Amino acid sequence: MSQEHAPITAIVVDDEPHAREGLASMLEKIPELQIVQLCENGLQAVKAVSTLSPQLMFLDIQMPKLDGFDVLELLGPDAPCTIFVTAFDEYAVRAFEANAIDYLLKPVDAERLKLAVQKACQRLHNAEAIHGRHQALQQALHENDYIQRILVRDGSDVHVLPVEAISHIESADDYVAIHANEETHIKLDRLSKLEEQLDPRLFCRIHRSCLLNISYLTRIETETKDTRIAILKSGKELTISRSGYAALKELL
Repeated sequence: MSQEHAPITAIVVDDEPHAREGLASMLEKIPELQIVQLCENGLQAVKAVSTLSPQLMFLDIQMPKLDGFDVLELLGPDAPCTIFVTAFDEYAVRAFEANAIDYLLKPVDAERLKLAVQKACQRLHNAEAIHGRHQALQQALHENDYIQRILVRDGSDVHVLPVEAISHIESADDYVAIHANEETHIKLDRLSKLEEQLDPRLFCRIHRSCLLNISYLTRIETETKDTRIAILKSGKELTISRSGYAALKELL
């Protein structure tokens, strides 16, 4: 890296203490870098990026609760350039589809690490090279099977909502209101997008503005000739449209 550039700020994210400290020790010997935080899990990583805005992230993949790809999904366009560091080689294709700078296998070789950092320097100092990184990430993330949880970011806090805990989801312009465990969480997302990601055997579009988890449905009541109401276990009432009723009957 040219001397005119300030050191690149970076965080290390790994749930294994020895791996985390070992990698940090190797990185401290690289003058182009300044390690600003060591993170024990994905939640800490999201908070660190929110508060410190590091330019580079060394990210493990297999971690409890939030894995490395979950972290990138939550951060979205705020995600720093990323170098994956993992003991598993089967995620390499997905990592590069997410436009990762590099993919390092543990135990990390010092020379290989330096090469990865050099690539990061080039990427960070070339705006054209990093253009479209987040679009590629989102496309890769949505090629997976039906999601098992929805991640909601609230400032520096992260809520992990298992789909089985979600009773229904309602749309509000560009936002959705996710009702889970008797709480409501607001997320910047489209209802149609979530409908594509959720298992259609479990979630039914009962109205243009509502997705229902049928496991929370207790009964359907007729209000008028063309209007029906879904009664949930909580007592909540949701309007069912004509097309929604047809879809619900087919599913049930």
